[in-house]
Amino acid sequence: MSDLHTAEPRTAGASLDEANAAVVLVHGRGATAHSILAMHQEFSRDDVAYLAPQATMNEWYPQSFLAPVEQNEPGRTAGLDAIDRIVGQASEAGIDADSVMILGFSQGGCLATEYAATHPTRYGGVVALSGGLIGETLAEYEGDMEGTPVFLGCSDVDPHIPLERVHETRDTFESLGADVEERIYEGFGHGVNRDEVDYVAGMIDAL
Repeated sequence: MSDLHTAEPRTAGASLDEANAAVVLVHGRGATAHSILAMHQEFSRDDVAYLAPQATMNEWYPQSFLAPVEQNEPGRTAGLDAIDRIVGQASEAGIDADSVMILGFSQGGCLATEYAATHPTRYGGVVALSGGLIGETLAEYEGDMEGTPVFLGCSDVDPHIPLERVHETRDTFESLGADVEERIYEGFGHGVNRDEVDYVAGMIDAL
């Protein structure tokens, strides 16, 4: 059992006991739970619980997400466990997975997609902002996401996320039965733009 990424998540919005839905916000490398939690201010919902896990030393795993999976252990698995604990807490509070969105940016976006693909079910949504599935080669993911809405937003020249991996992530989620919206932004770089925020806000409204 790894002792990585075991800090209690930061929270905002409604409490789990009072919320109708939950959004898990997964920060990128070098960032913090506090920094990505601020994104909730873009979403005008007072009935949603926002929860952000914190990576040990602000890093979920040490190498590129394109490295062989074993080179990113135990951080990768510990990060997946951190998300799973929050999904479990939501379930205990009466919020089923189909009312839970898992959203991440950059390294957090990679972890969010990896969690959903390795724990396939009907989620309220899965969002990767400049992210994609983890591994030098993709695993053989199996399961049914039952039409889960998935949003993948990335630049065509992102210095960290190859466009081909975004497409591979799209194809994988479609093979798992998800409803995927992929948006590629020309020349944008590595960040989050207004179109992405607005689209995600609509997904949260649909929760």
